[in-house]
Amino acid sequence: MRRADAHAARAEHGAAGERMTAGLLGPLEAAGWHIRHDLALPGSRANLDHVLVSPCGSAVVVLDTKRWHRGRTTALVRGRVHCGQEDRHRQVEAVASYARRTAAALGMPTGSVWPLLVVHGSPILGGRLEARAPGWDGVVHVLGPDRLVPTLAAAPRQWDPERGSVLAARVDQVLRAYGGSGG
Repeated sequence: MRRADAHAARAEHGAAGERMTAGLLGPLEAAGWHIRHDLALPGSRANLDHVLVSPCGSAVVVLDTKRWHRGRTTALVRGRVHCGQEDRHRQVEAVASYARRTAAALGMPTGSVWPLLVVHGSPILGGRLEARAPGWDGVVHVLGPDRLVPTLAAAPRQWDPERGSVLAARVDQVLRAYGGSGG
């Protein structure tokens, strides 16, 4: 019973973080981003917290939300993301894997799908981190909520609303609402 209660508490803690992130993304949607929340990753029990299609219509962001201990700083330690003394690099590896699998599901080059981790609570050393994950050629950006919208708003170089709508329709076709238990 205690294990079930602890699992429910962790799930609610995570869901609260996801709601906070969703609340931050409004300005991006107003600027032409297509934003989806809580989508199933095909062929998996995993869920994608947030998927964003850029206004240029050529990039997708797979955004994972975490809530980590407020009193512990998140930093790179020997190339691995830690929250205080705890190694949290598995989360970096997971979002990189989600991005790779999302690219495959959408039929996009992996370089067009960007893995991003936003961390609520724990301050990020230097404001942002760029971590590496096995099997992922690029970096996984680890940001605090204050850096999320400015970072993404600066990303699109060209606006192509029609192309963005087509890619968003593809996301809607391939990545369905998550209904699983776990992931």
